[in-house]
Amino acid sequence: EAATRLQGTRRAYLYASRDANVPGFQQSVRAGTVLADYNDLFQRSQLLQLRFNGALYLGSLLLLALAVVAAIVVADRIVRPLGTLIDATRTAAGGDLSVRVTPSLHDDEISVLTRAFNRMTEQLQGQTGALVSVNAQLNARRSFIEAVLSGVSSAVVSVDADHRILLANAAAEQLIGQSAEKLTGQPLADVAPELARLLTGDEREAIVQLARKEAEPATLAAKAVAQGEGFVLSFEDITQQLLDQRRAAWSDVARRIAHEIKNPLTPIQLAAERLQRRFGSRVEGEEATFRRLTDTIIRQVHDMRRMVDEFSSFARMPKPTFGVEDIRDILRQAVFLFEVAKPDILFSVKTPSEIEPLVCDRRLLSQALTNIVKNAVEAIEEKNKNSDDVATGNVRAELAIGGDGEYLIRVTDDGIGLPDARDSIAEPYMTTRQGGTGLGLAIVKKIVEQHYGELDFGDNPDGPGTCVTLTLHPDRLRPLAGKGGEATTGQGESVPGRIRNRQDREEYGA
Repeated sequence: EAATRLQGTRRAYLYASRDANVPGFQQSVRAGTVLADYNDLFQRSQLLQLRFNGALYLGSLLLLALAVVAAIVVADRIVRPLGTLIDATRTAAGGDLSVRVTPSLHDDEISVLTRAFNRMTEQLQGQTGALVSVNAQLNARRSFIEAVLSGVSSAVVSVDADHRILLANAAAEQLIGQSAEKLTGQPLADVAPELARLLTGDEREAIVQLARKEAEPATLAAKAVAQGEGFVLSFEDITQQLLDQRRAAWSDVARRIAHEIKNPLTPIQLAAERLQRRFGSRVEGEEATFRRLTDTIIRQVHDMRRMVDEFSSFARMPKPTFGVEDIRDILRQAVFLFEVAKPDILFSVKTPSEIEPLVCDRRLLSQALTNIVKNAVEAIEEKNKNSDDVATGNVRAELAIGGDGEYLIRVTDDGIGLPDARDSIAEPYMTTRQGGTGLGLAIVKKIVEQHYGELDFGDNPDGPGTCVTLTLHPDRLRPLAGKGGEATTGQGESVPGRIRNRQDREEYGA
């Protein structure tokens, strides 16, 4: 059915209808129902598809999670032993070789690697322990050797195949004049070429003269011994030993000279004096000549006797008898003797107002100081010997106390000064003066050594001349108080030869 308004009219409508087809209508209704069912099934299929996709996605995620868990478990089984091995390796690298890794129960590659690591660390621990023990023994042995080398008096130097110094003990440092730190690594030829010649020459043992920059040359008894590819040199300073041997030899020579010459001197002198007394007035016309000749004989005999007495004094130096003395008084007495005898020379003595008494042998120390002042006077006279004027000069004697409590006795003159060979000036028979025996300073040096002191010669700091410094150490001499021996035979005379001359005169009836 349908109705519509007609055009041009206001109230007129057209109604039309027709009869319905029942089967067709039923088919239409059935088609609608089918369409509705289709739409419903389509919606349900979509919903089922969504549910299936969701279930598939969830299943995939679950499978992925299971796969990841399985992978983690498998990887942990493989990586954990490797991580343990890595940590153990780091610990071993840090020095702890006692670390061990427990191998897994499975006999796989990781277990084999773990057992190999344990064997390696065990072997390394044993070898390291052995090395540590050997090093400890080597260090102990080296410390022992260094302690022995530092205590021995002989100098020891070790050099390698290139003759570079590896080790030097304290005695070597003192002789060479350099510390061990500076000596280590230096070629021996640069430090001591005299010693280096023992390594390159045919002889491995010799007496060498070592030149030193800041000290006097030293005479060394050196010996080189091959040690592996290098050498070990041992050397000892025998300078003082040679001086003592030379001094002993000179003492023996002096004793023999004194013995051989002294015996005929007295008869010669007495015979000359007797000739002068008994026949001097009987020589007609030659009385003055006869007296002059006999005076010459007597004077020369007296000079020879003085020389022989010095020989005897040097050869038979008495053992000192130590007592407590005033060193100031000894010095003043030594200078006073020459003040009276040499009035043209100006003498001065400077001593402290207070000073501790010194333990010494007064007679020997006075003899030493007298010889020093005598040399100063003779140096002034030698300086003025070519002049017609009377010898004038200045001799200053000073007693001072050093920084370590030692006593310093300085005798300074303005004479001719020291000779060129000043290093051997105190050697026996070393003299630069005409008529000198060369024994005065040798006797002084021997007396100073008996008092454990030092004797030094230098230039006058205030001008030309000489400064002699005698150093005595009260702390060394203090324990010797009251000790010592008496003078040996022939040393009891205050004036050598005077008593013997008087006895000889009585024997000859002069």
